[in-house]
Amino acid sequence: MTALRKIVVLAFAALLGLSACSPVYRNHGFIPAPEDLSQVIVGQTTVDELEGLIGRPSAQGLLTGSGWYYVGSRWRFYGPTQPREVERQVVAVSFAPDGVVTNVERFGLERGRVVTLSRRVTEGSVTEISLIGQLLGNLGNFQAADIID
Repeated sequence: MTALRKIVVLAFAALLGLSACSPVYRNHGFIPAPEDLSQVIVGQTTVDELEGLIGRPSAQGLLTGSGWYYVGSRWRFYGPTQPREVERQVVAVSFAPDGVVTNVERFGLERGRVVTLSRRVTEGSVTEISLIGQLLGNLGNFQAADIID
């Protein structure tokens, strides 16, 4: 191999190695554009009109008609490290009981908080006892008055 060819191969390998270390960004979710949100008029726009203006939400409130939530986030992937959320936006649209928009709010990552979910498991369920064990366990619970009227 000539010296020039070795330099070109080394330069290509170095360039390839450096490009592998560049961050990759991925967007998740959907946030309506600001110009679309400006068409939503608090006190006038209804739920039926909202779908045509800004689209269906990614999440709805637990109570029917309580609110629509649009969630979007941007994640940074950098080499072998864990992905990190660098941006999050939540647009919350609240409704009155008659279906009219009462409020439009925008939240960012700085107002977000991590909620740790706990798993509460009940110990000693019925499925841990066999059928024979259940039948034998109930033998002493019967009285003659229960059977004979």
